[in-house]
Amino acid sequence: MKLGQWLGVIAFVASLYIIWQIRQLLLLLFTAIVLAVAINQLVRQLEKTGIQRIWAVWLSLGIVVTLLAGFFWLIVPPFVQQFQQLLALFPTGIERIQQGINWLEERIQGSLIPEIPDVNGFVQQLQPLSTNLLGRAIAFFSSSINMVIELLLVLVLTLMLLINPQPYRQGFVRCFPSFYRHRVDWILSRCNEGLGSWTVGALIEMVFIAAFSAIGLWILQVPLVLAHAVLAGLLNFIPNIGPTLSVVFPMAIAFLDAPWKAGAVLILYIVIQQLESYWLTPTVMAKQVALLPAVTLTAQIFFATIFGALGLLIALPLTVVAKTWIEEALFQDVLDRWKSAAS
Repeated sequence: MKLGQWLGVIAFVASLYIIWQIRQLLLLLFTAIVLAVAINQLVRQLEKTGIQRIWAVWLSLGIVVTLLAGFFWLIVPPFVQQFQQLLALFPTGIERIQQGINWLEERIQGSLIPEIPDVNGFVQQLQPLSTNLLGRAIAFFSSSINMVIELLLVLVLTLMLLINPQPYRQGFVRCFPSFYRHRVDWILSRCNEGLGSWTVGALIEMVFIAAFSAIGLWILQVPLVLAHAVLAGLLNFIPNIGPTLSVVFPMAIAFLDAPWKAGAVLILYIVIQQLESYWLTPTVMAKQVALLPAVTLTAQIFFATIFGALGLLIALPLTVVAKTWIEEALFQDVLDRWKSAAS
């Protein structure tokens, strides 16, 4: 290769290395973009009523902050109270488990269950685990300052992108060759539409999941119905993992009331997830952004491995954007043209 080509390869490799080193910063920037696109849906609706954009932005932010404050007021205090009750009743639960084991030992021959663990020994084995968890909790709180700084950075970037997004978009477009800038601008518009559609679809699914959960938990007479339902709807934002996490606390609270209710809650959430997978998601996302289940799961594992917990949280928006760029820039602009040239 010529010297210019070698320099191009070196510059490309150096660019990839720099991007890899600042990947966490780029993820925070993308998080701000996702938040800006989501809030911009509300800003546009307010602008249609005749409100100037700057006031529409601040009004939208006020609505979002109010909803978040209401969420924490609704969820956190009852959960803290119930969690304290759960810890207080933990010895009672252990005693019930021991009674169940004793009942099994009385009715089943010892040869069939030769190694049923003793509860006291099990609790002793949990002590090193609890010490380890305590150490991890201390390490987590020690890194809280970095989390606060990152959160403030995301909020500031979101506000800047909301108030005046065009200069940032134009600056990104100018990073491409002049003959391709119009195409890049069009792809960015497609990404914006895809993120907006995905946001609307995700919100619809959250509302339905929360409503179904509330109805089922109310029928079972599980305490904190509204708090559990809201939590189930929000955790549905994280496919595959969120629904699993959302069932843990309702089952624990139901177990305090009656052990059979814990199993009933588990069955309820399984039924809700089946309804979402086979009816709600195909119906809602058919007109929004469709992602194959295998692609969704693979994207979650991939982005969680690279970016950590935040990557898992915004894996789907990243996948929506990546899907748009692959379809437009790779398939249509490169592969489809090769096929046309060959024919």
